[in-house]
Amino acid sequence: MITTLVQTDALPTDLQTVEEFEHWQRQHVSEGSFEFLDGRIIQKESMKQDEAFIANFLLRTFMQTTAFQKGDMLLPELDSYVSETRKRVPDLSYFTVDEIQQMRQKVRVKSKFAIEILSDSESFEDVIEKVQDYFDAGGLLVWYIVPKQQKIYVYVSPDESKAFKGNEIIAATPVIPDFQFEVAQMFS
Repeated sequence: MITTLVQTDALPTDLQTVEEFEHWQRQHVSEGSFEFLDGRIIQKESMKQDEAFIANFLLRTFMQTTAFQKGDMLLPELDSYVSETRKRVPDLSYFTVDEIQQMRQKVRVKSKFAIEILSDSESFEDVIEKVQDYFDAGGLLVWYIVPKQQKIYVYVSPDESKAFKGNEIIAATPVIPDFQFEVAQMFS
């Protein structure tokens, strides 16, 4: 079978479910990652170099947790299933060792803890919609990192958030209590 690189302006508009989208995606090679939202295919911007430093800091800090020691993972750009018609791709997602085993058995796992880094192209509405999706999928915690403000907005529900900055200590409680650090360290 020959596959060709798909142009983003040639994306299909008649797909209704995540399953249909993933079937189409397997048959077409494309660069980058895509989110699927109720029939809309949204191309996700690739991580920028300054965002890579943030992701690297988070991954290295996560490696010091007991969750990492027991086999849990914090993974970049991995599918997180919201519903039969919605799929998100967080910048980083946390998965337990049990959830990783489920993935190996082809189970669509939903992220309980998603981390997003705000990009220049995202609107406030985009942020709110993503946060809502993660909680609709059973999420317990969402971090939204805003590099220009050097802040991390922590959502414990779609309607409740708190901003952390500077010398404040942020922790991924209740999901990974020992995943914590001083916010300023991430931006230095």
